[in-house]
Amino acid sequence: MDVLGTGRDRAAQERSPAGELERFVALGDSVTEGIGDPVDERWRGWAALLAHSLAPEGRAVEFTNLAYSGAQTADLTSRQLLAALALRPQLAAVVVGGNDTLRTGFDIRRSTLELDATMGELSAHGAVLLTACLPDPGSLLRLPAPLARPLARRMRAVNTVVHALTVRHRAVHLHIAELPWLRERRLLSVDRLHPSAEGHHLIARHYHALLAGAGHPLGPPPAAEPAEPPPGKAADLWWMATKGTRWVVARSTDLLPGLLALAAAEGAARLRGASGRHDEQMARAAAQALASLG
Repeated sequence: MDVLGTGRDRAAQERSPAGELERFVALGDSVTEGIGDPVDERWRGWAALLAHSLAPEGRAVEFTNLAYSGAQTADLTSRQLLAALALRPQLAAVVVGGNDTLRTGFDIRRSTLELDATMGELSAHGAVLLTACLPDPGSLLRLPAPLARPLARRMRAVNTVVHALTVRHRAVHLHIAELPWLRERRLLSVDRLHPSAEGHHLIARHYHALLAGAGHPLGPPPAAEPAEPPPGKAADLWWMATKGTRWVVARSTDLLPGLLALAAAEGAARLRGASGRHDEQMARAAAQALASLG
């Protein structure tokens, strides 16, 4: 898929492998939007933290966050990509895929094509890309095995695709899935699906280190911990009651029936000793989707 072809080859040729990153655009879903890191009645998040640390002293970075809660891979190409290209970013984050796994119509081939289109256009227009593999929601929520395993299978497929596209488009990749979310509970927000403020700082610091290792001149890394005190238990519960439950309900109308069907199929497969076959089928589907790109 070629959204904007004019100037693609020239921009790709003019891109230097390492240089100052003066324009940064973030595309993605609620993780990149910043949910879990509230500051002054808004979300900040790892991308904003990273933006503040990209420029050497005395320089400024133009940062735009296009990510929003609930976004899927298709939303990047249809709603975020054109706006991102108009900003002519030198750095672009493309961190998405978790919401795809939470939908009844999950299709790894479609997700692959959408991700490849978004990453390909941004890279061809001169942007250095940031990508990430994400932890599966079932493990974060500690769901029972019949519910957790289908979600983990889908997330593995998405991460397989992201790893391959990272190589294809020469992106800077962070293994967010391998950060210690389950061992260090403080890194997760009250909903257990999004990073806490400290978790967002951790992601930003890792990206900063990767970009510095790639030779980009940067400012000092983000702080290890937020300057703001973490919300208390009462504040967490209030957020969950007033806003977090709406997030869950909005997804339950689509997710819950499909998830229950997945759990039933998983239970039946386990009784037949065929769970491994579903893993193989999903892995094969991801491989075929990547092969279709040529």
